[in-house]
Amino acid sequence: MANTFTSLSYHVVFSTKYRYRMISDQLAPELYKYVGGILREHNSQPVEINGVEDHIHILTSIAPTIAVSDLARTVKANSSKWVRENHARKFAWQNGYAAFTVSISQLETVRRYVANQHEHHRKMSFREEYLTLLQKHRIRYEEKYVFDEEHLG
Repeated sequence: MANTFTSLSYHVVFSTKYRYRMISDQLAPELYKYVGGILREHNSQPVEINGVEDHIHILTSIAPTIAVSDLARTVKANSSKWVRENHARKFAWQNGYAAFTVSISQLETVRRYVANQHEHHRKMSFREEYLTLLQKHRIRYEEKYVFDEEHLG
């Protein structure tokens, strides 16, 4: 594919299982670094990785040879295994994820959005943010399938 050129950037979001607040301030930097390593191992270039206690945002470019679904599954499986082995034995990510394409003209705007998660979540819950992102990107959904509410205390 010598004459193939791509610019494939994604904003990927997923939460901890049942949105438990498992990502402490101590864990977060190590987790984000580990996720960045997984991305690089799979021919992807992390642009920004951040989140809060119950979810993560990943802004990354990916190679055209990998599907975003495969990359999300790999990141979630490998990072949750790493967290369980090194930090919190009961750690798990939610089933599923959200992924949004990002044009190069919006990359810096989305990068700032991801970088400013702590500030952003002073004003908006994860639930509000997630539904807003789905609506903004015109993704059809049934709210009962978006969250694992029945397990929240």
